[in-house]
Amino acid sequence: MFPLIHGWVDVQRTQRTNTRLGATLCFVAGAANAGGFLAVGQYTSHMTGVVSSIADHLVLGNVTLALAGLGTLVAFVLGAMTTAWLVNWGLRHHLHSSYGLPLLVEAVALLVFGLFGAAIKLFALVFLPLTVLVLCFIMGLQNAVITKISKSEIRTTHITGLVTDLGIELGRLLYINRTGLGDKVLARRDKLRIQSLLIASFFTGGVVGALGFKHLGYISALPLALVLLVLVVRSVLEDVQQWLYGPP
Repeated sequence: MFPLIHGWVDVQRTQRTNTRLGATLCFVAGAANAGGFLAVGQYTSHMTGVVSSIADHLVLGNVTLALAGLGTLVAFVLGAMTTAWLVNWGLRHHLHSSYGLPLLVEAVALLVFGLFGAAIKLFALVFLPLTVLVLCFIMGLQNAVITKISKSEIRTTHITGLVTDLGIELGRLLYINRTGLGDKVLARRDKLRIQSLLIASFFTGGVVGALGFKHLGYISALPLALVLLVLVVRSVLEDVQQWLYGPP
């Protein structure tokens, strides 16, 4: 089933599957982040900005806004914690879907976001703050997944680190090595390609997410949920089959 995505969320990893999964999750994160901004007026993956805004609001005496910022930070952290809990639990129980479980939770959250968007819009005073927390939770959840899978080599919900690494590798690539001055400075071209791919995937997702929300509204989150479900369905079915019938 789904041979093109075979092994993308498996416990046994390769650099290729890490890169493919990372690019896909960057696309989803970019779409959710950009679409989420149009929905709630706030980027939900940018914890650097959140922490800075908390400090600003405290200094200006805006305690309510500072507490709201703290809530989004806590939601992001809880998302990352949930990933750690689910992955470690899955690994201890030898599940094929250990890395897929957080993505399954994310897919369900995106489904709720997409299907109940009308209620969010109608009762904005009640549901809008909750929506911000859910989106921050999703971002923390997803970023921790690929971070854990790739052993901290890939992140998907924010690209500051990726752009920094890209600049470093470009600096190495364009460095002029003069003879007789020690070891040559060489760029890691494989890393350069991966960083460029992830940044491009995030940007493309952002454009698609913004266009989708602009023209379709909250329901544009449903295809993102479907992408995640397709990624995890095979490993989940394998675990269900093993639970019902025992190991093959």
